[in-house]
Amino acid sequence: MKDSPYILSGEESDFFPLVSINEEDMELNGESALPQEVSIVVFKNTVLFPGVVMPLHVRQRKNLKILRKACNEHRMVGILASRSGETDSPDLKDLFEVGTLVRVMKVLDLPDNETAIVVQARNRFKIDTIWEEGNEMKAKITHLPDEDDGNKVEMKAITIMLRDLARRVVELSPNIPNEAVVALNNIEGVVPLMHMISSNLNVDIAEKQALLEMNSLKERGEKILEHLYAEIQLLEIKSKIQHKVHSEIDKQQRDYFLQQQIKTLQDELHNDGGENEFETLKAKASRGHIPLQVKNIFDKEFKKLQRMNPNVADYTVTLNYLELLVDLPWDTYTKDDLNLQKAADILDKDHFGLEKVKERILEYLAVLKLKGDLKSPILCFVGPPGVGKTSLGKSIASALGRNYIRMSLGGLHDESEIRGHRKTYIGAMPGRIIQSINKAGSSNPVFILDEIDKLGKDFRGDPSSALLEVLDPEQNHTFYDNYLETEYDLSKVMFIATANSLSSIQPALLDRMEIIQISGYSVEEKINIAQKHLIPQQRSEHGLKAIQVKLQRKALQTIITDYTRESGVRNLSRKIASLMRYRAKEVAMETDYKPLMDTQKVVEILGEAQRYEPQYYSDDNPPGVAVGLAWTSTGGDILFIETNKSKGNGKLQLTGNLGDVMKESATTALSFLKANATHLGIEPVVFEQNDFHLHVPEGAIPKDGPSAGITIFSALASLILERNIKPYLAMTGEITLRGKVLPVGGIKEKLLAAKRAGIKEIVLCEANRKNVEEIKSEYLANVQIHYIHSMEDVLKIALVP
Repeated sequence: MKDSPYILSGEESDFFPLVSINEEDMELNGESALPQEVSIVVFKNTVLFPGVVMPLHVRQRKNLKILRKACNEHRMVGILASRSGETDSPDLKDLFEVGTLVRVMKVLDLPDNETAIVVQARNRFKIDTIWEEGNEMKAKITHLPDEDDGNKVEMKAITIMLRDLARRVVELSPNIPNEAVVALNNIEGVVPLMHMISSNLNVDIAEKQALLEMNSLKERGEKILEHLYAEIQLLEIKSKIQHKVHSEIDKQQRDYFLQQQIKTLQDELHNDGGENEFETLKAKASRGHIPLQVKNIFDKEFKKLQRMNPNVADYTVTLNYLELLVDLPWDTYTKDDLNLQKAADILDKDHFGLEKVKERILEYLAVLKLKGDLKSPILCFVGPPGVGKTSLGKSIASALGRNYIRMSLGGLHDESEIRGHRKTYIGAMPGRIIQSINKAGSSNPVFILDEIDKLGKDFRGDPSSALLEVLDPEQNHTFYDNYLETEYDLSKVMFIATANSLSSIQPALLDRMEIIQISGYSVEEKINIAQKHLIPQQRSEHGLKAIQVKLQRKALQTIITDYTRESGVRNLSRKIASLMRYRAKEVAMETDYKPLMDTQKVVEILGEAQRYEPQYYSDDNPPGVAVGLAWTSTGGDILFIETNKSKGNGKLQLTGNLGDVMKESATTALSFLKANATHLGIEPVVFEQNDFHLHVPEGAIPKDGPSAGITIFSALASLILERNIKPYLAMTGEITLRGKVLPVGGIKEKLLAAKRAGIKEIVLCEANRKNVEEIKSEYLANVQIHYIHSMEDVLKIALVP
């Protein structure tokens, strides 16, 4: 290889002067002239390739001493790279095994106590043995030859491609002089060319070390080509980006000059197109409903607007801001209608049941009537879909005579949707709270925050945290919107939140609200709701008259029990709409029909129902199968616990997508049975000779919670004792290792689910008796409830003698 004045460096593909070694110098009179034992110097992030002369900075005194000695004695040293960096005492396991043998040509003392050495890289080596001798690290080495494992045609092709790609890198790199191409052309031989390019690849230390360790010239050449292709791709992308940015800057400069020319022409023509806008703003601001603080902000911004050119981007931003200031209902309030009897009538007319909710609203109105002023409460209606949470807000607004606003929070991720954007951003807007208040036209509306449990959270902020100020009666009188840049009083707003579940609501946000649970409806309640609300509503929406369609009560009950097994009435409304569409078609086509729809007609229109037959729960269930009651976000449901046993050694297998708490209940139940086997009449050998498998069907649905404790216990006891569980019986309750049964939640939803499923007997903890007493007795007709204290009580009631 001939001397070349430049080679590629490892920093951003720049070039720096460096002397290379020709092939005659590298031979060193054969391999016998190379030492077999050398001193080792460790450098951080430095990999040397044979055939180069390179300056290196030395910071460690120990290394400097070794290198000075090697320079004075004209002997070679081994350079190794460290995986974890240069240290005074490098750990041997952190050193790479392959390094480069170098001759120290010169030691240079630089200013600021810096020292550099100039080394001449000679040959690759591999460490056989390494040890520490005094303050030096020494090693026995084996010199690594380059294996020419490719045929001449392949190696010639690799050489040509290396030169071409390296030239391409030089062409794409603006900081590399064109003389580098001459240096590339003057290098003879594929090995020197590979070493030169490898020394200057823009890759990390591990990639360079991998190239140094490759003995195969073909493999090394292919890897270098891969790196060059990546570097070229990166440089081409950078070039495209630079060209695009340059073009955009030119366009911006051109637009600026055109705008200046337009401004000059408008000034010459005395354009007064904004005068009408100014007069409108002044008229709105002079109405007197704006607070003094806001009036001062308006005057300041209005003067700024008058000095602006209408074609400047800030003009529109300022104009929109001023329009918002004068349009907001700062001191505008609707007068509350405090006729409590009228309010009670409206609530009863619009909603059947929901006695607790209605009572709470009337209590608020009573205090407001007596005191004259009351901070609005933050109510949160929690219940399954379709029970009337959102529509209840409309009824409250109607009862109070207030304006009504609904804001859906489902899937909201951006905090600025609540607090607004700062005016400095392009496309800035106020938050949806202020936007909704502006749309309502009063500062005391009924504000529904729908689906508050479905708020999102990502890199744009946490809307739940932004709502903390909105929903705090002690803070929301000074709510600050980023766009508005001043405080707004939300204390007179009646916020009502709705949610399906409390589990996903931030605890601090939950603490701001008064939780009112709205449970699912019983069959009797649904019949009343359908007759008083759903049927008249759907009949009106489908253009029918009362004389044209009537629905038999028994047929309505069939729809509820067989077609719409839900907690709310949303699907019930859809089924009634299907019946109305069918009747509307008959009326429009003038076909003969009977106004009264009975059960047979309903089945004909809706098709056969996919219902749960009562015998599915009871008649053919073998020992080991129990029915439990579960609470879901859509109401209550029943679930089966199935168990089986096989020959084994007492292991318990759990399947059915169970959560940790439910798995713990299964383990607890089996442990109790083992510990009390003799007392329960179980042979202990059963647990030593059998494995037990517990499964909950519908494995695609996650299941968790302690409520299934006594159901799991009953199923295992039924399996081991080989006694069936009573038909038409379901249960719910938490268990303990002491044999106690603890109360659980969601009792109303669970009992209504059991009633819908045809269950006739229910087992509950004694502590849940108060929850049952809150449910109207007619809703639990023909259902017998057993109250228990211990797990043994469950077996006495559940197992067939």
